[in-house]
Amino acid sequence: MVLLLEGAEGLRKEDDLDEYYDRGLRIVGPVWEGGRWCGGTYSPDSMRFTPEGKRFLEILSSKGFILDVAHMNTFSADEALDLYEGTVIASHCNCRRLLKSPENQRHFDDETIRKLIDRDGVMGVIPFNNFLDTDWKNGMPRNRVTLDLLAQHIDHICQLAGNADHAAIGSDLDGGFGYPNIPEEMNDIQDLQKLEQILQRKGYTPQDIMKIFNGNWIRVLERGLP
Repeated sequence: MVLLLEGAEGLRKEDDLDEYYDRGLRIVGPVWEGGRWCGGTYSPDSMRFTPEGKRFLEILSSKGFILDVAHMNTFSADEALDLYEGTVIASHCNCRRLLKSPENQRHFDDETIRKLIDRDGVMGVIPFNNFLDTDWKNGMPRNRVTLDLLAQHIDHICQLAGNADHAAIGSDLDGGFGYPNIPEEMNDIQDLQKLEQILQRKGYTPQDIMKIFNGNWIRVLERGLP
């Protein structure tokens, strides 16, 4: 198990990171809502990294952390991908291009995804209905959102990359949602295995599917961990 901190805005002092690292923390996502370090899910779209936030990136890199750009808004994610000298991932995001009228910049546009690909990063997709159909509300018919919609986000990343080396499953099923707000074919996390047949029908090889299911995460973790 690899520990990831989502939202580091409560950090008291730089030395705390040494203690967290000693206790097993290896991945840091600086932001959730946004503010102290950079723009996040609910901050203004125009917000960028603050001077303190840029210094924070330098500290994380010097200590060998993997950086998670999930929850950053567009300007901040792009800045992080340009500035960070260590390994970079997007642990749980979907593709903004496939969403109708998203309410904020929680998900990534194609330019940011391409930047992540250029950094040899990996992006994990999220099987949360509202992140696949922005009109989804709890109580709607479950057949409105299917695993094929999730597979479309995987495919979109792969099409941008020209290969299957940068798409993965982010899940986030521990993030406050689950049944019935997940695709029709799912009752719980084990049903993510049903993606295999969907990806096969889309023309993905067994090797591609293995990368998407686990190989891409393993590759980036082996590169980013000491």
